[in-house]
Amino acid sequence: MITVERSFVVGLPLDELVAYLEDFSRTEEWDPGTVRCVRLDEGPVRPGARWRNTSRFRGRTTELEYRLVEREPSRLVFVGENKTVTATDDLSFEAASPSVTRLDYRASLRFKGLARLAGPFLRSEFERLGDEVAERLPTAATQHRT
Repeated sequence: MITVERSFVVGLPLDELVAYLEDFSRTEEWDPGTVRCVRLDEGPVRPGARWRNTSRFRGRTTELEYRLVEREPSRLVFVGENKTVTATDDLSFEAASPSVTRLDYRASLRFKGLARLAGPFLRSEFERLGDEVAERLPTAATQHRT
C-alpha cells in the first residue's frame, strides 16, 4: 500500500472548504491526475453518493468509481475502486481561524493482484502528485469562492 500525506492551510472557513470538497467532481480543479470526474447519482451529497473518476497516470488512463463513505463536519472520506486498486482519500479539517482552515490530506492506494508488484516502484510519483495537490487545492478552493 502507498500512503501520501500532506497538511496545509486554505484561506476559507472550515464549513466552506468542506462544502467545496464534498463534491468529488471538483477533483478536476485540484487533482493533477484527474481528467474528468462525474457524479453518478443525484440529490444532496451524503454518504453513499458516487462519482466516476477518470485519471491519467504515467500515460495511461484509468477509471475508478468513488463513493463518499464518511461525511462529518470536519472529515470527509472517499473510497474509489476498480479491478486493480482501491484508493482512499481521507480529508480532515481544523479551523485555524474563522477564515482559515488546516487540511490534513491522506491518499492511500492498495493495489490488487499483479498490480501489487508495481506499488513500491510508484511511491515517488505519488509523492510528487501529493505535492501538486498541496499546491493546487488551496488556490482552486479559494478561486471557487469568488
